[in-house]
Amino acid sequence: MLTIDNAVADYTPMTTTTEAPQADGTLPALIGKTKVELRDLMAELKQPKFRADQLHNWLYVRCAQSFDDMTNMSKAFREELSSRYQINSMTIEQTQVSQDGTVKYLFRCADGNVIESVLMFFKDRESYAICLSTQVGCAINCSFCATGKIGLKRHLSTSEIVEQYTAVQAHSGKEIRNVVFMGQGEPLHNYENSVKAIRVLNDSCEVGMRRMTVSTSGLVDHIDKLADENMPITLAVSLHAPNNEIRSAIMPINKRWPLETLIPSLERYLASTNRRLTMEYILIAGVNDQPQHAHELGQLVKHLKCNINLIPYNPIAEDLPRRPDYTRPSNNTIHAFMRVLLNEYNKKVTIRMERGTDIDAACGQLANKVGV
Repeated sequence: MLTIDNAVADYTPMTTTTEAPQADGTLPALIGKTKVELRDLMAELKQPKFRADQLHNWLYVRCAQSFDDMTNMSKAFREELSSRYQINSMTIEQTQVSQDGTVKYLFRCADGNVIESVLMFFKDRESYAICLSTQVGCAINCSFCATGKIGLKRHLSTSEIVEQYTAVQAHSGKEIRNVVFMGQGEPLHNYENSVKAIRVLNDSCEVGMRRMTVSTSGLVDHIDKLADENMPITLAVSLHAPNNEIRSAIMPINKRWPLETLIPSLERYLASTNRRLTMEYILIAGVNDQPQHAHELGQLVKHLKCNINLIPYNPIAEDLPRRPDYTRPSNNTIHAFMRVLLNEYNKKVTIRMERGTDIDAACGQLANKVGV
């Protein structure tokens, strides 16, 4: 397991894999393969080219969960496929439904690890969004986040990231047109697999890149790399503090990439992409929620093309390591903080609508409580 000290002091991305880790006898998954890879597979199996298009449609448009569903392909071919591959590498082990309709999915990976995804419905937009995980656990260990208490076990493969989308869409029967990489893990730490998953979701699942958001705690080297990918996604930066002293205390990654390094990288990203940033800011009572903190934040980001998303702190469940001194600010404090940014710095500010708090699905609450 990678400790936070290693992640901060000697940050090196772990080796990534295209295929999901396989237990003995486990077949590789088809989900996550690109159109080109499916065409190469059909050539290898000595099948006509149109088979790749048929298979692609079943996997990503119809989100088939069984080869038996693929009725426009011969039984012999389906049997050959099933002898070599499985559609998914994970299984849905558990679902929890919140009073607000949010659904949390617990997936069991082929190697026994578990991860979580969240399906949300936004009434104002009449649309569904899914929050995807990119790692089993997380190395960043932010003090307010439940996932970091698990530590990092491993990266998810491209297949495992994309499969969360296709499996949830099949299970729910809902058309999911918005994707946020804000589940368990740091997406840019698992850079190659996260970027490939974005491209598969766009090319194969037809989710517009402008409808995808990737969150990062501020991995400067990979923010610079992402700027050159020519992907018009939204980058959401987990800022959460207006100065280095507070940010280093609640986000140890700041010791590796402090604000004077992070902010210029965001300026470079904006210059390259011209895509408005989202600055995520968790408000913790008595820690970073006072008017002087709002002014510091306004000064810090005043030259950035960005929106600010304020997130009232969600306490970590009592059965996980947590900070008992962390509490949610009052509504008066939250709105006073917002008014400073609106009135003094002319920033677009939102207060995140809480979803799934009763099932530990809200921001910062995702943590595996089964099988870890």
